[in-house]
Amino acid sequence: MSTTARTRRAAELRAVLNNASHEYYQLDAPSLSDADYDRAFRELQSLEAEYPELRTPDSPTMRVGAEPVSALAKHTHLVPMISLGNAFDEGELAEWEERITRLIGDDARKAGYVTELKIDGAAVSLTYVNGVFTVGATRGNGIIGENVTANLRTVRDVPLTLRGDDVPPLVEIRGECYLPFSLFEKLNEERVAAGEPVFANPRNSAAGSLRQLDPGVSAQRPLRFFGYTVAAPGGMPLPFEGQWELLETLARWGIPVAPHRRKCATIDEVNEWAREVEHHVRGVLDFAIDGGVIKVDSLRLQDELGIVGGREPRWAIARKFAPDIAETTLLDIRVNVGRTGSLNPFAVLEAVEIGGTTVQLATLHNFDLIRSKDLRVGDAVLVKRAGDVIPQVIGPVPEKRDPANPPQPVEIPVECPACRTPVLRDEEEIAIYCPNVACPDRQLEALVHFASRGAMDIRGLSYARIEQLIAARMIHDVADLYSITAAQLLELDRFADKSSEALVDAITASKTQPLSRVLFGLGIRHVGQIAAQLLARHFGTMDALGAARAEDILALRGVGNTIALAVVAYFEDPSSAALVEKLKAQGLTMSEPASVVAGGAFAGMTFVVTGTLPTLSRSQATELIESQGGRVTSGVSKATSVVVVGDDAGSKLEKATALGVETIGEAELLRRAGGA
Repeated sequence: MSTTARTRRAAELRAVLNNASHEYYQLDAPSLSDADYDRAFRELQSLEAEYPELRTPDSPTMRVGAEPVSALAKHTHLVPMISLGNAFDEGELAEWEERITRLIGDDARKAGYVTELKIDGAAVSLTYVNGVFTVGATRGNGIIGENVTANLRTVRDVPLTLRGDDVPPLVEIRGECYLPFSLFEKLNEERVAAGEPVFANPRNSAAGSLRQLDPGVSAQRPLRFFGYTVAAPGGMPLPFEGQWELLETLARWGIPVAPHRRKCATIDEVNEWAREVEHHVRGVLDFAIDGGVIKVDSLRLQDELGIVGGREPRWAIARKFAPDIAETTLLDIRVNVGRTGSLNPFAVLEAVEIGGTTVQLATLHNFDLIRSKDLRVGDAVLVKRAGDVIPQVIGPVPEKRDPANPPQPVEIPVECPACRTPVLRDEEEIAIYCPNVACPDRQLEALVHFASRGAMDIRGLSYARIEQLIAARMIHDVADLYSITAAQLLELDRFADKSSEALVDAITASKTQPLSRVLFGLGIRHVGQIAAQLLARHFGTMDALGAARAEDILALRGVGNTIALAVVAYFEDPSSAALVEKLKAQGLTMSEPASVVAGGAFAGMTFVVTGTLPTLSRSQATELIESQGGRVTSGVSKATSVVVVGDDAGSKLEKATALGVETIGEAELLRRAGGA
């Protein structure tokens, strides 16, 4: 191969690999298979090893294999990295707006504000020369940081080359390196398995990973990156005039930008955004935030407002939230028995305030996870608020254990805590479960599930009321619900004429729910909503499904061996068969209507529904799409046909826009479905 041909081939491979990384890490829509990526990577490695002059700063091979250093060199930032002032409530945010209004009048209000998530990670700067990543540094004291270029090259979503023809010849991109919660937990599990101490929290882990002297260690840490601003030497023109346009430009250049950013016209809209993020969005994010950042949108006004004492910009402020990770003591590990018999451990904690909420209980998922994290009763533990109601234990703080008297490892139960039946464990599953269908805890959870919105949707039949009915010996299984009378309910506390009649009417109305809802409500192991719909539509009636063999069920696309065997086992169990017969006798619907329109408007199309629609619930929109032959998935990709967008659509809308996927609203969805 000639020198020219080798150079051309190396450039082609770099372009292919860098584009593949962009598709995988930023667009979440890879077009290159793992095997093809590996083949191209090995070919480029081989070329560069034989001809070192072909290696360039933007080569994907530079992400791994750099030699360890004895110390981190210093790096002076092109422009100082400044800190932000803080506002801890809406009153302090109003005072900030008043201060900048006194300086520049109403211009800031007219320009509007941009709100962004404040990532709780490690601040870094990335220097690009002619679009190629050349230097990466920590924030340091804001003027001088540490050169961690080799480590930042290992961060897979840091582009080695910026995309686009409007990239300035010299530019610093500032942002945060962070560890996603899911990858942080996986990393800690691997460290426990290797006998190494766990990391205390994602932020410290990210900072420590960046400052490793051996880039090979950094490469083993799953760091990610979000960019949020651009710095360039004075006088250099930039291709944007406002902060919103700056963020859009970063995304176009290939820099990951945090989701849930918003352009706000007033400070009231900023406050609304902050409340939404703190109380709803924050809990479902896979990364830590400690607030939001509010910036005056106009860059011209930012320059005019300037910086206070060389430290804090007047044009931006951090709206701080209450911490969402806290340390407390694990007082006990208890077990809840689920509707299918699974034993679900949960943590009892010393009360601690997280994000304005007092937390005393947290999920632990399963006993394998307890063992992999090496959680022990009496441990100091880190707890994350993962949503408004489901806190999670991140892991222990082993260095706080008493070496002379450490807590003992948790014993895995050998019998059900509710009925003392010996537990079972399928070799292919993580969960252990109680096989006793008459287990009182199983019966309670089965009744709650049967009445839930996704199953029979019996309005007014709450957890507390089900407990009340069981205590009064009115019900033992789900079929008993349909024998309850209003007169019986009147004998119980907190029931009056109207509430008694309303509950009986709701129970009676549920008899019209189709077979798919009944199947899901029965709580057959491994049969979720989608599997229940597939089975009901294929077999049509409960009798046909009950008579089916495993091979008959396996013939159905989308149903695997585990589900097929679970369904057959359910109907072969005498108590389950008797329950189905009782439900038939009560007049429940045991068939599935042929609801899918042949050649429907959405035949062969894949939809994603995101945000809050004006009139349709998420399940109603899904049913409408499926009734017209379409399929609904959870993630946006190049294979998505249409994204149905409601209020507060968030990152899925952003991804659809980036991929060029069509987006429509509820009204257009209804129109295309023929007004269904």
